Amino acid sequence: MTSLKFSCMQCGTCCYEITEQPGSKRIPLYPEEVTKLISVAEKKGFNFQVIEDLVFPDIKNKKILVITYRILLNNQNKRCPFYQKETGCSIHDEKPYACQAYPLSLTRVDAFNFKISIDPLCNFIIDNYDQLFNIDLENLKIIFKDEFSKAEKFYRKNKRLQLKIRELEYEGKIEIPRELHINDFNGYLNQWEREEIIIK
Repeated sequence: MTSLKFSCMQCGTCCYEITEQPGSKRIPLYPEEVTKLISVAEKKGFNFQVIEDLVFPDIKNKKILVITYRILLNNQNKRCPFYQKETGCSIHDEKPYACQAYPLSLTRVDAFNFKISIDPLCNFIIDNYDQLFNIDLENLKIIFKDEFSKAEKFYRKNKRLQLKIRELEYEGKIEIPRELHINDFNGYLNQWEREEIIIK
């Protein structure tokens, strides 16, 4: 049984863009999280921007179904606008699911499947790599007690969203093509209205 316990180092690695791989940093947000964070950003005077992340074209209703957004890290410092260098995250009590679960994250295997993984860029992971290499699930749950439960909630929410999409398809309310040419998809993105898929 391990005695190692995760403790955030407030280094901000998870909040910054990875400059060697532009566009690789993903802080996904559900639509309801975006709504909440817009209000928080306005009160704090932060420039908070998002773009669509996971979307599906609904060719039956000619709409783009928005599942998640992601934070744009396009400011001068290439970091989340809520991260403050002196104090770290300024919205600890209102952090998105993805940030609450960090350094555990959901990796998309395909459009409908995810797996839980550990971010190797986290400084705590780097500092304790020898102890974390080939860690089993039970010890992972001990080391990342709070984060693992948040990652599970994150995972379950994603599963419920996937089921919602499949239910809507089964009921004939939407139609998502399984094969789509990139030019057609880009055309849909430019022309169709958006509809957010939200679940409790």
